[in-house]
Amino acid sequence: MADNMPTALNLPMMDPLPEPTQKYFDVCQEKLGMIPNVLRAYAFDETKLNSFTALYNDLMLGDSALSKLEREMIAVAVSSVNKCYYCLVAHGAAVRALSGDPALGEALVMNYKVADLTEKQRAMLDFSVQLTKESASVEESDRQRLRDVGFSDREIWDIASVAAFFNMTNRVASGTDMRPNAEYHSQAR
Repeated sequence: MADNMPTALNLPMMDPLPEPTQKYFDVCQEKLGMIPNVLRAYAFDETKLNSFTALYNDLMLGDSALSKLEREMIAVAVSSVNKCYYCLVAHGAAVRALSGDPALGEALVMNYKVADLTEKQRAMLDFSVQLTKESASVEESDRQRLRDVGFSDREIWDIASVAAFFNMTNRVASGTDMRPNAEYHSQAR
């Protein structure tokens, strides 16, 4: 992989970047101190980049009763099952930052079952992992378990959507050998 390429594929970023894309990247640089490699990877095609960012922003940053931390926890639990290096590094850093607990981020990366979680969080991650490993096995009793610990049907939709999104992105990242930004490794430790 070339040093300046975020994946093993020869798909250079658009040059020049369209003005709205450049503005988005400038905001990322200002807020995060970097442009996440996943965005750089998608920047070979404006439509694909815009589709990815719209869905990511909706699921991970949009209106939901799930907290940003809960959504990041789902991302890490799913990515752990899938052994997605990019997402484990990037979203593990997000869990550490949002929770203020480096041990939680590390536990979720390795095995969420060893993490100090509430019953509600454990049920959410159990469901996300079930969707990852055996989506066809989900039954009404699985959804009812989420209701029993306090999740609404809208929140169950959001859990399923975030888990499904990361199953897709894990496969793209693994299939293209997408590498995380080095900055993620030292964040919130």
